[in-house]
Amino acid sequence: MARYLIRHPGKQSDDILIEDPALALDFHGNWAVFSDKEGVYLALPANEAQIERVDEAQDHEPAPQKE
Repeated sequence: MARYLIRHPGKQSDDILIEDPALALDFHGNWAVFSDKEGVYLALPANEAQIERVDEAQDHEPAPQKE
């Protein structure tokens, strides 16, 4: 599942965690645009936030490979 942590430097109370299996992030000019199968979910000025992808897959070790 795609998960993104959006941090606003100096404003921890404004941090946002968004998640959605169909969530996609695109950049249009100076805008970060999150969308899913329904359309635009969230748009914000890209230079005013730090965007970090924090999927569950990053929280766990990769599964061992079968030989």
